Amino acid sequence: MSNPILLGAYPNHSQELHPPPSAPASSHSDMPFMNSEKCEKQYPLSFRERLRHFTWAWYTLTMSAGGLALLIANQPNKFKGYREIGLAIYLFNLVLFSLVCSLMAARFILHGGALNSLRHEREGLFFPTFWLSVATIITGLEKYFGDNPAPSFTTTLEVLFWIYCFCTFTVAVVQYSFVFTSHTYRLQAMMPSWILPAFPIMLSGTIASVISSRQPERAAIPIVTAGMTFQGLGFCISFMMYSHYIGRLMESGLPCREHRPAMFICVGPPAFTALALVGMAQGLPETFSVMGSEDTAADGRMLEILALAAGAFLWALSFWFFCVAAIAVIRSPPKNFHLSWWAMVFPNTGFTIATITLGNAFDSAAIRGVGSAMTICIVCMFIFVFVNHGLAVYRQDIMYPGKDEDTSD
Repeated sequence: MSNPILLGAYPNHSQELHPPPSAPASSHSDMPFMNSEKCEKQYPLSFRERLRHFTWAWYTLTMSAGGLALLIANQPNKFKGYREIGLAIYLFNLVLFSLVCSLMAARFILHGGALNSLRHEREGLFFPTFWLSVATIITGLEKYFGDNPAPSFTTTLEVLFWIYCFCTFTVAVVQYSFVFTSHTYRLQAMMPSWILPAFPIMLSGTIASVISSRQPERAAIPIVTAGMTFQGLGFCISFMMYSHYIGRLMESGLPCREHRPAMFICVGPPAFTALALVGMAQGLPETFSVMGSEDTAADGRMLEILALAAGAFLWALSFWFFCVAAIAVIRSPPKNFHLSWWAMVFPNTGFTIATITLGNAFDSAAIRGVGSAMTICIVCMFIFVFVNHGLAVYRQDIMYPGKDEDTSD
């Protein structure tokens, strides 16, 4: 006898993903998401069974909460109690991170399949969000606990930075090598999630820009050098992926409405690169010189000017991606919650911090004011997505067969 739960939970996707040749070209971009309205009747599942569908994409929640804590710590127009609010969010994120890690461990203990989740053509691409969450935790340590650091504290941050660089570089190499040999992705269906394996190594530069200013000289210069190197690596990989992404948009049009929030992922790489370049230039020790020059002040000023010029250049690219994604989502808003909604928070957090960083560097009150206004929008968006995330769990819109990133597109 057929299992009604399986029949109700696993719809036939073939017709939806492959429209008949006679269908107009625009129908592909506007067709419903594969799981959005197929299951008319849902059957209640035990928490144990729903835990089978607790995916790596849940770390998009913790990376967004950690990014929000960093954004509040970087506010240009400070007010009484802002630091306490940011610290509370940072600590709340630590609780969320611990909870998500515990539930992921429970999933693999109860149901197995840890390696299969990493090999999965869709879920595996979200494994780097774990490392993005770690990056926000490391930078938050410096922002909220580094005012009067003990030598052991700065050494701990230095060690964490090098461990992070090693692990994320390994992820970028191994995961892309596996993808190149084990999966076949159609360029017509390219999504910004292909960038995610390069995202964590790119944030090495962001971490370096935050922790380098308080590191001793013996540690600061190697940290900035590594941060600059890996920031460039991550951004270059992202930039190469952009060519496929733009080609896909030109050839196949916009993604279906349920995928469109993920378009904001493209906002992140240029924004985080902009703030990292400026931060690392400002974080170099005063004794730093270029090619043995004795005028260290002039060398530092030159590097900072170059970083500001590059940062403004990249900020504009990030702003363009933001506008394209915003128009796409506004034209056809998603109707069902998916964890990709968190892409409307984390990359835009980097975009906002980059705006504030440039405003501080140019000493522009107007740009800082724009950064503060953007912060209010990010806070509202975080609350909106967080509430819908909780409702989606309650309504079985996620953590349910056929509705999560463990389902192939």
